Amino acid sequence: TERREIEAAVRAAALEQAETRGLDAPLVWAAGEGWHPGVVGIVAARLKEAANRPAVVIGLEGDMGMGSGRSVAGVDLGACVQRLAAEGLLEKGGGHKMAAGLTVARDGLEAAMARLSELLARQGAGDGGPTDLRLDGVLMPGAATPEMIDQIETAGPFGQAAPAPRFALPDMAVFGARRVGDSHLKLTAGDGLGAKIDAIAFGAFDGPLGPALQNHGGARFHLAGRLEINHWQGRAIPQLRLADASPASS
Repeated sequence: TERREIEAAVRAAALEQAETRGLDAPLVWAAGEGWHPGVVGIVAARLKEAANRPAVVIGLEGDMGMGSGRSVAGVDLGACVQRLAAEGLLEKGGGHKMAAGLTVARDGLEAAMARLSELLARQGAGDGGPTDLRLDGVLMPGAATPEMIDQIETAGPFGQAAPAPRFALPDMAVFGARRVGDSHLKLTAGDGLGAKIDAIAFGAFDGPLGPALQNHGGARFHLAGRLEINHWQGRAIPQLRLADASPASS
């Protein structure tokens, strides 16, 4: 649908921009001309998942920007945004611990995001501690068809209150793990019976997942992530947005 295409375009641009700034900062953020206000919250949630950091995505229009943010457990994003508004760095802003909205002047955007990053760092954002990984089911690659993924997306929209389903793919063989872009991790996972699925983890190649999945000596892994469609050269290809992996027992 048109909305999904808009979301995919904004998500790709936001990830590229955030990666350039660095996905290990206390705040991951991106801003773009004319980014649709109906998708910035969804894209912020995707950035948060990719980096395990609070994320803000802002659509710019004229002299102003309107944005949405999503946080991680233990970091009160809403309070930090309200503090920014009280300090005069935002036109307005508010929210709660896990989500916030804001309006900011274009010429004050960089200063506002720098201050927000500072406030979030004081709460421990960016420390990179372990997080819980909620799983909604177990799936094998052969079941991940475009039709199934369309049915999941039709059940949305997903967001902070209703996260997209995350599946475990147990005992997978991993092939062709490689760097794509600046630091993304791309690979193919197979069940040993001929069924395979592509997987990607944004910004993960230089983290623990990269070397583990690239230099595994034939080991198998349990994989976890969300299902999505990768539209490439006119084809709809099922893909796993990889969240984590662990060695499968022998």
